[in-house]
Amino acid sequence: MLVTIKEVLNFEQLHIIRKLLKNADFVDGKLSVGREAKAVKNNQELAAENPYMQQLNHLVMPTLLENAEFQTAALPQRVATPFYARYTKGMQYGTHVDDPVMGPMGQNYRTDVSATVFLNEPSEYAGGELVIQTEFGEQTVKMNAGDVVVYPSSSLHRVNEITDGTRLVAVVWAQSLVRDAQKRSVLRELSDVRDRLHTNPELKDDVRHLSNVYSNLMRQWVEI
Repeated sequence: MLVTIKEVLNFEQLHIIRKLLKNADFVDGKLSVGREAKAVKNNQELAAENPYMQQLNHLVMPTLLENAEFQTAALPQRVATPFYARYTKGMQYGTHVDDPVMGPMGQNYRTDVSATVFLNEPSEYAGGELVIQTEFGEQTVKMNAGDVVVYPSSSLHRVNEITDGTRLVAVVWAQSLVRDAQKRSVLRELSDVRDRLHTNPELKDDVRHLSNVYSNLMRQWVEI
Protein backbone atom coordinates (compact mmCIF):
# COMPACT_ATOMS: atom_id res chain seq x y z
CA MET A 1 0.00 0.00 0.00
CA LEU A 2 1.17 3.49 -0.86
CA VAL A 3 0.68 5.93 2.02
CA THR A 4 1.22 9.70 1.88
CA ILE A 5 1.85 11.63 5.10
CA LYS A 6 1.60 15.41 5.23
CA GLU A 7 3.85 17.83 7.15
CA VAL A 8 6.13 15.36 8.91
CA LEU A 9 8.94 17.93 9.00
CA ASN A 10 8.18 21.53 9.96
CA PHE A 11 9.43 24.79 8.47
CA GLU A 12 12.25 25.25 10.98
CA GLN A 13 13.58 21.73 10.45
CA LEU A 14 13.44 22.11 6.68
CA HIS A 15 15.23 25.46 6.82
CA ILE A 16 18.17 23.93 8.71
CA ILE A 17 18.24 20.84 6.47
CA ARG A 18 18.27 22.94 3.31
CA LYS A 19 21.07 25.13 4.68
CA LEU A 20 23.19 22.10 5.53
CA LEU A 21 22.63 20.47 2.15
CA LYS A 22 23.45 23.71 0.34
CA ASN A 23 26.94 23.65 1.85
CA ALA A 24 27.46 19.88 1.56
CA ASP A 25 29.52 17.94 -0.97
CA PHE A 26 27.65 15.26 -2.92
CA VAL A 27 29.04 12.16 -4.66
CA ASP A 28 27.85 10.00 -7.54
CA GLY A 29 24.74 8.06 -6.42
CA LYS A 30 25.93 4.99 -8.33
CA LEU A 31 28.48 4.35 -5.55
CA SER A 32 25.77 3.14 -3.15
CA VAL A 33 23.94 0.59 -5.32
CA GLY A 34 24.40 -2.80 -6.96
CA ARG A 35 25.05 -3.61 -10.60
CA GLU A 36 21.46 -3.51 -11.82
CA ALA A 37 20.67 -0.16 -10.25
CA LYS A 38 23.91 1.38 -11.55
CA ALA A 39 22.56 1.01 -15.07
CA VAL A 40 19.52 3.22 -14.39
CA LYS A 41 20.59 5.51 -11.52
CA ASN A 42 21.73 9.04 -12.24
CA ASN A 43 21.72 11.26 -9.16
CA GLN A 44 23.98 12.52 -6.41
CA GLU A 45 24.06 11.56 -2.74
CA LEU A 46 25.61 12.90 0.41
CA ALA A 47 28.61 10.75 1.31
CA ALA A 48 28.12 8.65 4.45
CA GLU A 49 31.18 10.20 6.09
CA ASN A 50 30.01 13.77 5.45
CA PRO A 51 30.34 15.88 8.64
CA TYR A 52 26.75 17.12 8.27
CA MET A 53 25.29 13.60 8.23
CA GLN A 54 24.77 13.24 11.97
CA GLN A 55 23.11 16.64 12.28
CA LEU A 56 20.80 15.88 9.37
CA ASN A 57 19.84 12.51 10.84
CA HIS A 58 19.03 14.10 14.20
CA LEU A 59 16.60 16.41 12.41
CA VAL A 60 14.93 13.81 10.20
CA MET A 61 14.90 10.47 12.02
CA PRO A 62 13.29 11.19 15.43
CA THR A 63 10.48 13.15 13.81
CA LEU A 64 9.81 10.45 11.23
CA LEU A 65 9.96 7.55 13.69
CA GLU A 66 7.65 9.30 16.16
CA ASN A 67 5.04 9.99 13.49
CA ALA A 68 1.97 7.85 14.22
CA GLU A 69 1.03 7.47 10.54
CA PHE A 70 4.51 6.23 9.67
CA GLN A 71 4.46 3.76 12.54
CA THR A 72 1.08 2.39 11.44
CA ALA A 73 2.06 2.12 7.79
CA ALA A 74 5.55 0.68 8.24
CA LEU A 75 5.37 -1.18 11.57
CA PRO A 76 9.13 -0.61 11.75
CA GLN A 77 11.45 -3.06 13.46
CA ARG A 78 14.75 -1.69 12.15
CA VAL A 79 15.15 1.60 10.32
CA ALA A 80 18.25 2.64 8.40
CA THR A 81 19.65 6.15 8.44
CA PRO A 82 18.60 8.09 5.33
CA PHE A 83 20.35 8.61 2.06
CA TYR A 84 20.18 12.30 1.11
CA ALA A 85 19.81 12.58 -2.65
CA ARG A 86 20.06 15.48 -5.08
CA TYR A 87 18.76 15.50 -8.64
CA THR A 88 19.69 18.33 -10.98
CA LYS A 89 18.74 18.98 -14.61
CA GLY A 90 19.06 15.85 -16.73
CA MET A 91 19.19 13.44 -13.78
CA GLN A 92 16.74 10.61 -13.17
CA TYR A 93 16.43 7.14 -11.66
CA GLY A 94 15.07 4.53 -14.03
CA THR A 95 12.60 1.80 -13.14
CA HIS A 96 13.93 -0.49 -10.41
CA VAL A 97 13.15 -2.23 -7.13
CA ASP A 98 15.22 -1.46 -4.07
CA ASP A 99 17.91 -3.92 -2.98
CA PRO A 100 16.30 -6.62 -0.80
CA VAL A 101 19.06 -6.50 1.82
CA MET A 102 21.08 -3.44 2.80
CA GLY A 103 23.59 -2.41 5.44
CA PRO A 104 27.19 -3.40 6.21
CA MET A 105 28.21 -6.96 7.02
CA GLY A 106 26.89 -7.95 10.43
CA GLN A 107 24.36 -5.11 10.44
CA ASN A 108 22.25 -6.21 7.50
CA TYR A 109 18.54 -5.53 7.40
CA ARG A 110 15.77 -6.62 5.06
CA THR A 111 14.15 -3.79 3.09
CA ASP A 112 10.39 -4.19 3.43
CA VAL A 113 9.35 -0.53 3.41
CA SER A 114 10.73 2.48 1.56
CA ALA A 115 9.99 6.09 2.45
CA THR A 116 10.82 9.24 0.51
CA VAL A 117 10.96 12.47 2.52
CA PHE A 118 10.58 15.54 0.30
CA LEU A 119 12.99 18.30 1.33
CA ASN A 120 12.16 21.07 -1.14
CA GLU A 121 9.02 22.41 -2.76
CA PRO A 122 7.69 20.92 -6.02
CA SER A 123 7.72 24.41 -7.55
CA GLU A 124 11.53 24.39 -7.29
CA TYR A 125 11.98 21.77 -10.00
CA ALA A 126 10.27 20.51 -13.13
CA GLY A 127 9.91 16.78 -13.65
CA GLY A 128 11.33 14.57 -10.91
CA GLU A 129 8.05 12.84 -10.12
CA LEU A 130 8.30 9.60 -8.16
CA VAL A 131 6.29 7.02 -10.12
CA ILE A 132 5.36 3.84 -8.24
CA GLN A 133 3.71 0.78 -9.76
CA THR A 134 0.88 -0.43 -7.50
CA GLU A 135 -1.92 -2.96 -7.77
CA PHE A 136 -4.05 -0.07 -9.06
CA GLY A 137 -1.56 0.96 -11.75
CA GLU A 138 1.10 3.63 -11.74
CA GLN A 139 0.81 6.36 -9.12
CA THR A 140 2.72 9.60 -9.51
CA VAL A 141 3.92 11.37 -6.37
CA LYS A 142 5.36 14.88 -6.08
CA MET A 143 4.72 16.29 -2.62
CA ASN A 144 5.40 19.44 -0.64
CA ALA A 145 8.55 19.90 1.41
CA GLY A 146 8.22 18.02 4.69
CA ASP A 147 5.79 15.45 3.31
CA VAL A 148 6.55 11.72 3.12
CA VAL A 149 5.43 8.85 0.90
CA VAL A 150 5.70 5.27 2.19
CA TYR A 151 5.53 2.25 -0.13
CA PRO A 152 6.69 -1.40 -0.33
CA SER A 153 10.36 -1.70 -1.22
CA SER A 154 9.41 -4.49 -3.64
CA SER A 155 7.43 -2.03 -5.79
CA LEU A 156 8.80 -1.13 -9.19
CA HIS A 157 9.38 2.63 -9.16
CA ARG A 158 11.30 5.39 -10.89
CA VAL A 159 12.13 9.08 -10.64
CA ASN A 160 11.35 10.98 -13.82
CA GLU A 161 14.02 13.14 -15.41
CA ILE A 162 14.56 16.60 -13.97
CA THR A 163 14.04 19.16 -16.73
CA ASP A 164 14.73 22.22 -14.59
CA GLY A 165 15.78 23.06 -11.04
CA THR A 166 16.92 20.73 -8.24
CA ARG A 167 15.09 17.96 -6.37
CA LEU A 168 16.15 17.18 -2.78
CA VAL A 169 14.93 14.12 -0.88
CA ALA A 170 15.86 11.82 1.98
CA VAL A 171 15.23 8.14 1.33
CA VAL A 172 14.72 5.73 4.24
CA TRP A 173 14.35 1.95 4.34
CA ALA A 174 12.86 -0.16 7.12
CA GLN A 175 12.64 -3.79 8.05
CA SER A 176 9.07 -4.23 9.20
CA LEU A 177 7.68 -6.36 12.00
CA VAL A 178 5.34 -7.69 9.31
CA ARG A 179 7.24 -8.78 6.19
CA ASP A 180 4.25 -9.12 3.84
CA ALA A 181 3.02 -5.85 2.28
CA GLN A 182 -0.59 -7.03 1.94
CA LYS A 183 -0.71 -8.01 5.61
CA ARG A 184 0.67 -4.59 6.59
CA SER A 185 -2.05 -3.03 4.46
CA VAL A 186 -4.76 -5.04 6.24
CA LEU A 187 -3.41 -4.04 9.64
CA ARG A 188 -3.28 -0.38 8.66
CA GLU A 189 -6.90 -0.42 7.47
CA LEU A 190 -8.00 -2.09 10.69
CA SER A 191 -6.09 0.48 12.72
CA ASP A 192 -7.66 3.36 10.77
CA VAL A 193 -11.17 2.00 11.28
CA ARG A 194 -10.52 1.46 14.99
CA ASP A 195 -9.31 5.04 15.37
CA ARG A 196 -12.46 6.38 13.71
CA LEU A 197 -14.74 4.24 15.86
CA HIS A 198 -13.01 5.48 19.01
CA THR A 199 -14.78 8.83 18.59
CA ASN A 200 -18.18 7.22 19.18
CA PRO A 201 -18.60 6.06 22.81
CA GLU A 202 -21.64 3.99 21.82
CA LEU A 203 -19.37 1.71 19.83
CA LYS A 204 -16.92 0.90 22.61
CA ASP A 205 -17.76 -2.83 22.48
CA ASP A 206 -17.12 -2.88 18.73
CA VAL A 207 -13.84 -1.05 19.26
CA ARG A 208 -12.79 -3.59 21.87
CA HIS A 209 -13.65 -6.46 19.52
CA LEU A 210 -11.78 -4.84 16.64
CA SER A 211 -8.75 -4.26 18.86
CA ASN A 212 -8.75 -7.96 19.76
CA VAL A 213 -8.83 -8.90 16.09
CA TYR A 214 -5.98 -6.50 15.35
CA SER A 215 -3.89 -7.83 18.22
CA ASN A 216 -4.43 -11.45 17.25
CA LEU A 217 -3.49 -10.80 13.63
CA MET A 218 -0.33 -9.02 14.79
CA ARG A 219 0.48 -12.00 17.00
CA GLN A 220 0.22 -14.32 13.97
CA TRP A 221 2.08 -12.15 11.48
CA VAL A 222 4.84 -10.40 13.43
CA GLU A 223 8.40 -11.69 12.96
CA ILE A 224 10.84 -10.88 15.74
